[in-house]
Amino acid sequence: MSHALIETSKLDLNLTPRPIEPSWIIEGNPVAQCHVLSRSADGLASTMVWECSEGRFNWYYDFDETVLILEGSIVLESDGMPPTRYTAGDVIFFKDGAHAKWHVENRVRKLAFCRKTQPVWLGFALRVFLKLRKIVLPADERQVTSLAS
Repeated sequence: MSHALIETSKLDLNLTPRPIEPSWIIEGNPVAQCHVLSRSADGLASTMVWECSEGRFNWYYDFDETVLILEGSIVLESDGMPPTRYTAGDVIFFKDGAHAKWHVENRVRKLAFCRKTQPVWLGFALRVFLKLRKIVLPADERQVTSLAS
């Protein structure tokens, strides 16, 4: 893995098989593939391109995932959510613990940002630490940590 601070990639790349859990498949023979574009230094976040052929399946999320549909379409349904079609340009956020029924209508390609959630107290402690660091260190002695801070 690269140690560069900035990495680049193109979306036209070779995907590797990423089979869907067989017990999750409801109908058809969906074939899934992906390519990881990046991983955070702590291993808790990644960005990937994921593609799947036609089929219906359940998906159970044990991480937060934000999806941007690049090509194709899907119909999603979940408890309290009627079947809804999503196509290229749509963004969907799945929270850790979510369950969705996917219906890939022909083929779908998505860009996914996945992040493993941490305990609330750990996130709070990190935010306190970062705030204290801003107070204690003069602006010219610290590096910008992110665009969002």
